[in-house]
Amino acid sequence: MKFAYEDLSESQFEDLVIFICQKLLGVTVQGFSQGPDGGRDAKFIGTAECCPSKNKPWTGTTIIQAKHTNGYNKNFAESDFFSVSSKSTIIEKEIPRIVKLRENKQLDNYMLFSNRRLSAITENEIQAHLSDKCDIPIESVKLYGVEQIEIYMKTFPDIAENLDIDPIDSPLIVSPDELSEVIQAFSKNIDKLSETLDDPPTPRIPYSTKNEINNMSEEYAKSFRDKYLKETIQIGEFLAAPENREFLKMYESVIDEFELKIISKRKDYQTFDEVIEHLSKLLVTRDPILRQRKHKRLTKAFIFYMYWHCDIGQTD
Repeated sequence: MKFAYEDLSESQFEDLVIFICQKLLGVTVQGFSQGPDGGRDAKFIGTAECCPSKNKPWTGTTIIQAKHTNGYNKNFAESDFFSVSSKSTIIEKEIPRIVKLRENKQLDNYMLFSNRRLSAITENEIQAHLSDKCDIPIESVKLYGVEQIEIYMKTFPDIAENLDIDPIDSPLIVSPDELSEVIQAFSKNIDKLSETLDDPPTPRIPYSTKNEINNMSEEYAKSFRDKYLKETIQIGEFLAAPENREFLKMYESVIDEFELKIISKRKDYQTFDEVIEHLSKLLVTRDPILRQRKHKRLTKAFIFYMYWHCDIGQTD
């Protein structure tokens, strides 16, 4: 069974990592739990079964971390994950926590799993960096990318059998492909469209009523409208143009998917603020075109247009 790792939730990916670590280290691996500093670690204490090998197994305390992404074809070398020149990367933010565990004699070995691709060159660079910054022997640092995870899934087929991944528990995941095409075309034509909003369009129901029905906070709703209302007339004009009929069909396909996914995956306690932010982040993470600076704002503007025109979100 092959998993679409990018479509798993963080907790589902953590469960997968635990099953793998039970094979590599032992069945007494303790599951992921929230630490006092907000990080999530799993732990194994003792002598490992076969990590890094049966002949030279690790001993002591092994700390395990799982870093999941919903992005497509991501890798360890991307600047948000690892860069020696940045202090804001995922790796760099973990270093103070690892150092503290090391100083308190609560870490002898370190394992990091991610559903990203990992090249040998990048693996060596990150291992050396963690070893140097955290005072851990380089042989006690191991990284696992999606390629190695796939190997373990084939080596230990019972993992897939025992792993109970319920699709109902998977996160709100949408495809960015068609919206990406629409936004790219819109971006090329935006200068030809109306530049001012003399007559703001009226939403299908009062904006305040829709916000209340969908549990969108007043502060977020005001900021959302103030930032993106101006673009609604331009987007509407673009989609209404006869020559853009194909892009209108794509847009309609997008809102069908978005609306149904939101209905089926939205948790009862979530505000619509969280839904909008999740969609925006997911789209730019999963598509290189939407990730471009000039398209990031337009992505959020299109989501506002969908909400303003009641293409997504409840209306009664």
